[in-house]
Amino acid sequence: MSSSIEFKLLVPYNKGAALIGSFSDWQEVPMEKDENGYFRTNVDLEDGVYHYKFRVQSKSWSNEPDEWVEIIDPYITELTPDTKNGVVRIKEGERLVDTYVWQHDDKPLPANHELVIYELLVSDFYHREGDNEKRGQYQDVIAKLDYLQELGINAIELMPVNEAPGEYNWGYTPTYFFAPQPNYGSTEDLKQLIDECHARGIRVILDQLYNHSSEESPLLQIDRDYWYYHDRHHPDDPFYWGPEFNYNHYDEHRDAIPARDFMKAVVRFWIQEYHIDGIRYDALKQLDNRDFLNELIEETKNAVFSKPFYNIGEHIPENPDLISPNGPMDGCWHDNFYHQIIPHLLGDEFNLEQLKQALEPKQQGYPEGITKAITYLSNHDQKRLMVQLGEHSILDDAAFKRAKLGVVLLMTSVGAPMLWMGEEFGERTDINVDEKNQQLEWSLLENERNGGLFEYYKGLIALRKQNPALQTGNLKFFHDGSDGKVFAYERWNDQGSRVFVIVNFSEQYLEGYQVPDIPENGTWHEWTRDYDVQAEDNQLTIDMGEYEAQVFVWQ
Repeated sequence: MSSSIEFKLLVPYNKGAALIGSFSDWQEVPMEKDENGYFRTNVDLEDGVYHYKFRVQSKSWSNEPDEWVEIIDPYITELTPDTKNGVVRIKEGERLVDTYVWQHDDKPLPANHELVIYELLVSDFYHREGDNEKRGQYQDVIAKLDYLQELGINAIELMPVNEAPGEYNWGYTPTYFFAPQPNYGSTEDLKQLIDECHARGIRVILDQLYNHSSEESPLLQIDRDYWYYHDRHHPDDPFYWGPEFNYNHYDEHRDAIPARDFMKAVVRFWIQEYHIDGIRYDALKQLDNRDFLNELIEETKNAVFSKPFYNIGEHIPENPDLISPNGPMDGCWHDNFYHQIIPHLLGDEFNLEQLKQALEPKQQGYPEGITKAITYLSNHDQKRLMVQLGEHSILDDAAFKRAKLGVVLLMTSVGAPMLWMGEEFGERTDINVDEKNQQLEWSLLENERNGGLFEYYKGLIALRKQNPALQTGNLKFFHDGSDGKVFAYERWNDQGSRVFVIVNFSEQYLEGYQVPDIPENGTWHEWTRDYDVQAEDNQLTIDMGEYEAQVFVWQ
């Protein structure tokens, strides 16, 4: 039995629109315009899968006046991977994205202050042997979830999965904001990935783009100036990835700000349809609209109800004013951590005040709290640490030693730590957005040093998750041996958990080094070398290697 299915397209100032599809043998189905600016029509359809497009008379200045163009529905939720037609699925007389049944919505998930995040690019993370595809897919990530669970991370941040132009694309120039990248697999595959993450207590954060779209966006073909700035939002900004949405354009006739309404619908869709647990908002410096961000974050709160959710901003250079309680974001990428820690690991400089700002973000103006800063040693925009160490001729054991020092600082500083895929075992690929199919070199894990680094990460991640002192915003520097490039800091909570860290950034082995002002006399367990030591008279005498950190946990 067929059902009447509505198709609609918001084109308030365009003269004409028509529907074409597999259900009409790709012949035009007339549409009528209503008083709210929608062209609408109804088609009788049996349950099944159909492909369709719209034809519309364009109002964009990049086309001839009222030129007829074919476009995909801007609200499409699925595209065919070959022809890139829109897909509509009908079941029991209703539209639906797919028939996936969620299995693990009842599983408890970690709170924001407990998170250790793992950033990954689906296409380059893992590619199963014998698979004919040239890139990783959602199912490949599922195949590695047991590995990620063993590592101990409890959140993954997926680089953009929206459909974007080209066969290989990081997703930062999206074309369709409701449709996942078909090259990665089906909508059901993506839901299964998220569901399987939840089964393991792993939250899923999506990297999303709301500043701009690709030049292929159907909104641009419909009426560019209705959705986007006519000219560049910030003409002097060196970064420009595509036409920028105008979140200030008010349509008096419709009493709406169309770009805001569109993106709030995008946020609701991904939360409700895909059960995501957070959003990382790219390019907030370029977006530059505090009122819209407030509305967008409010939309997430209304959509998730009581579910834990993390709204993460990316604003480079950093702007801590975007973070609550003064701003809308739960936290922001702490880019200063990367830019201060890495030169110290490379031996290029030593500046204790800069290190303090990196390890304790409130010294840089961040609000109090562990969730306000997302810290990292590398990310998709930066060279991996092993690559930079190699460029500085720091190789073999020396390189792994400094990588271990880096992860101690990452896991014991104030912030939500984030790993860029592969750094936990010393991945050495210098990732390049223009070079295709750069899967991680998983065979490195078979090497003793790489496997040892993985175990080191694994242990420190467990310590970060299990010790409440490392889940607070409390940090105090209690020893400053800056002339010798040695310093120490304490982490604690109000219930008696305590951790302190001693760091040696020098190239000297320090035998019998005396550390004064130890926070508590008694037994401490040193985590990195696995031994107990007694602090007396608030002092401790230890041996420290060059570029080494030791972590002491109160017993």
